[in-house]
Amino acid sequence: MSEYQVLFEGAPVDKDFYEQISRLEVEENADLPGAISLTLPVGVVDEELTWVSDARLRPYANVAVVATAPDAADECIFDGYVLTHKVHLPSGTAGATVEVWGQDATVLMGMTEHVKVWSGMTEADVAEQIFSSYGIAAASANGTQPGPTHSDDEHALVQRGSDAEFLRRLARRTGRWFRVFAGEKAGARSGWFAPPGTDAEPVVTIGVTDPATSAVPVLDFSWDASRPTAVEARQVSLADNDKTGVSAATSASGLSPLDARTLADFAGKERTVLLTAAADTTELPDRSAGLLRESNWFVRCEGTTDVNVLKRVLRVGQVVAVEGCGSLLSGRYLVWSVRHTFTTQAHAMSFALVSNTVGPEA
Repeated sequence: MSEYQVLFEGAPVDKDFYEQISRLEVEENADLPGAISLTLPVGVVDEELTWVSDARLRPYANVAVVATAPDAADECIFDGYVLTHKVHLPSGTAGATVEVWGQDATVLMGMTEHVKVWSGMTEADVAEQIFSSYGIAAASANGTQPGPTHSDDEHALVQRGSDAEFLRRLARRTGRWFRVFAGEKAGARSGWFAPPGTDAEPVVTIGVTDPATSAVPVLDFSWDASRPTAVEARQVSLADNDKTGVSAATSASGLSPLDARTLADFAGKERTVLLTAAADTTELPDRSAGLLRESNWFVRCEGTTDVNVLKRVLRVGQVVAVEGCGSLLSGRYLVWSVRHTFTTQAHAMSFALVSNTVGPEA
């Protein structure tokens, strides 16, 4: 049986609700805000359509989903707000449905645009202050890359847009992730503004060697060697008369390799790009490393499994081990995205894993 719980405004729904769900999907993604899609059958009671005007599904109503794997702790895989209805009404209402779509708490961070100068603060300090203003706790990992303190002497840190747009832009240019997620319980939200962790031990092992015991029926792999492996960067300081500027050439992303051979080792060639974006000279090394962090995810693995078989709820940012796929493709991978699909009998997970390495030569 599929074990999960739906909550509206923090209150669990009754058992009858689960019998009416036609489809429930939740997606976590390193690139995008978390999303939920819930489809319910529509009927007519006293000339009113059921669910369409239900207060629990009103605009910006809070909805959360908590999933449980066998003998494991609860995982709140979504905690966000209702944004959209799509109502399908055939003649006679037989087969009528309402599809409810929502987004995680980052939607609240995108409702107001600001023009603001952040001075005398690191980007991690800025992120923590913004998260705090929404009642979101800053993740402990955010201190691993605080970044330099921005001052008005060089390139001031200027925000023009919503808080979500601002933090997402800052995160991407320095190789961080910007996410808002929940842990075991709904309502306990954390704001992630840090690079992904690649040093963690795998939370689970996935393999396809033995069809009788494999938790994943099929794995699809791809790699792309046409990505940058090195960065050339130079910036003249606005507070220094030295016309030669500061160099930040690097071939290191700052992330620990997940396996034996990096992209440069595997490809046997170096592909260098020139970073031309304006930046503080103190920020330039982070900008160079950030470019490589994004480009170095050159290996991808995709598959589908069931929670009751894998006995683990996969979450974005976890490290998993892949085995039985040869020396090149086996090894540790980072969970990049997970799409959860719930029925009364199953909890399927379609996942994408990435790696910044391949295994040793056979």
